[in-house]
Amino acid sequence: MTLCQPLARGALALATTAALLASSLAAQAQERITFKVIGQPAATGMIQKNKEKPFFDEFAKRTGLPVDADYKPIDSLGIKDTEQLRVMKAGLFDIVSLRVSQNSRDEPTLLGMDLVGASPDYETARKVYEAYFDTLDARLQKQFQVKLLGVWPFGPQILFCKKPLTKLADLKGMKVRVYDQNLAKFIESVGGTPVPLSFTEVHQSLSLGVVDCAITGPSSANSSNWPEVTTHQYPLGFQMALNGYAITLNAWKKLKPDQQAKMQAAFKTLTDEIWVYSKELTQDALNCNAGKDPCLNGKKFKLIDVPVTPADIDTLRKAVAAISLPTWAEICDKANPGCSDTWKKTVGKAVGIQ
Repeated sequence: MTLCQPLARGALALATTAALLASSLAAQAQERITFKVIGQPAATGMIQKNKEKPFFDEFAKRTGLPVDADYKPIDSLGIKDTEQLRVMKAGLFDIVSLRVSQNSRDEPTLLGMDLVGASPDYETARKVYEAYFDTLDARLQKQFQVKLLGVWPFGPQILFCKKPLTKLADLKGMKVRVYDQNLAKFIESVGGTPVPLSFTEVHQSLSLGVVDCAITGPSSANSSNWPEVTTHQYPLGFQMALNGYAITLNAWKKLKPDQQAKMQAAFKTLTDEIWVYSKELTQDALNCNAGKDPCLNGKKFKLIDVPVTPADIDTLRKAVAAISLPTWAEICDKANPGCSDTWKKTVGKAVGIQ
């Protein structure tokens, strides 16, 4: 045996090891997935900034999966928030922070999660969500090949006006920004003129007088400086602005069953955190908007905080059966036969509305 033979064997062994290592690394690299993600508008504020974006920035860590997220807020993409289901069905994005009311024209069943007057507080909204989740998930899977991963609230959607008001009846003749047809019908019922506008258009529209009032959550209004162009806030919660996280079935099926379980668990943790955080932000933002303490998270403004009248609370409560449910049922039953009956058996039963 010559000296060259052991050296040759050693070189061969090293080469084999290197090849196996390279092959292993290549396999791992191929196994790693990147999902394209549409987030909430950055303009909506604290939930997007402090809960949603960090979750997707650390997606692999939060889920425990070899999956990264290419996350972009929707207001940086040039896509309307009313088009989310369409772009998912087309395969352009894998996960979307789904704006429920805004996408209800494409899928009316969505709006059953957030009918005007049906969720006056966080506790009731949670009951609605839990009662309706499976129904909505099944519908989205069938119609758009999209799976629902979780739902959370921005919080009570209230009125911000640049004209004085003391009660809902004062909206008579005023132009009011709305974001879905159910809310538009209610505003019409109290004498206002509904004007559909996307969130990013509202500040300028208020400033220019395109609208006299606009509806959103206190925290979102604070983050987007609506109190600069309004004078009054009326904290009667019309809806809870529920939003969801959805994943295309194509992306979902790329995950093994144990990976799907991890993904689902991570989104449950995130949405549970947002339910708690949203409630904290709402009260803090109401204080900040009116220049009161404690104001820990937002900017202080000087809005007039108008007390909600018992009569208006009653009007909103009665609106579910009188306006919200029949208005929505007519539209939803056309697109999805039996839609309203299913709602009554699930949500209606949970919150005592038929």
